[in-house]
Amino acid sequence: MHPALAQWLAFRDKLSEDFLGGPRFLKFAWVINLQKGGTLAFVLALMVAYGDFSPTAWTYAALHGSYGLLWLLKEAVFPDPGWQRKITVGGAVNAWLLVLGLYWLAPVLLIRNHHEAAPATLAGATVLYVLGVVLMMASDAQKFFTLKVRRGLITDGFFARVRHPNYLGEMMLYASFAVVAGHWIPWVVLAWVWGGVFVPNMLRKEASMARHPGWAAYRARTGFLLPRFGRSDEVTVAATGTEAA
Repeated sequence: MHPALAQWLAFRDKLSEDFLGGPRFLKFAWVINLQKGGTLAFVLALMVAYGDFSPTAWTYAALHGSYGLLWLLKEAVFPDPGWQRKITVGGAVNAWLLVLGLYWLAPVLLIRNHHEAAPATLAGATVLYVLGVVLMMASDAQKFFTLKVRRGLITDGFFARVRHPNYLGEMMLYASFAVVAGHWIPWVVLAWVWGGVFVPNMLRKEASMARHPGWAAYRARTGFLLPRFGRSDEVTVAATGTEAA
């Protein structure tokens, strides 16, 4: 792992896990689940507060709200072990201020501004969301249940052509929310999260996968984030590491 990446990961983890010190009694999963599971209620409350019950507002509530409920289902059926670690109160506050809470800027801007998206835009965003949420949920499920049987490299499925399909799905579904919101600020938030959180997580995951036999060949014939095609032979994936928020 590059020293600069290691330093950034250590600094970021300090902010989100041990900021201000003190006892670690909060599961990171609890903090994430509160934000994601509360999104539907938050968006509906915004709609009531601003009197916006337009098709665009309802579409946003359905997309972002259903994602939060699916995340809770995912947590109940195949939870990510990486989110079970304990953090401090300061770390939880930072996780909200620096990442989780920023996701709620999109519905605030959308509903406060009474933005109306074109029907074609809503349709396109819905397609993007469905593809993204299925890709994220299914690839995470494959990883979780395969690793219950055996550790190491997995040889088929969603990881056959791309090394991080779960992150790709997460990026697609959050991009759909920004499309519906129709504002530039949600894209800035996503640029920060993708660049400061997702990409470092993927690189850390790859540093872990590199210890497995066959990693060099697998890496050469797969895409980092987008699928690489052109090879008909079966490929292998390392399914370890921390998932997206």
